Amino acid sequence: MKVHQVVLTIIDFDDIGPEAICETLADASYPNDCIRPSIRSLKSADIGVWDDDHPLNRSDTSKRELERLFGVA
Repeated sequence: MKVHQVVLTIIDFDDIGPEAICETLADASYPNDCIRPSIRSLKSADIGVWDDDHPLNRSDTSKRELERLFGVA
């Protein structure tokens, strides 16, 4: 058996907040109970007003924007 660490980027369009995001991911019903995520930490950053030209919405700028916001891509 293996363990895998996955870093996700979640854009919170409905403003549910960090706690609800963790609960939603942990409580989701995954087929055949194939995975059981355990959220150890969650970082948040204000990204301003969202529009189609936002750096996180563009493949050519999203990596650089994630590095700017969180230090990782």
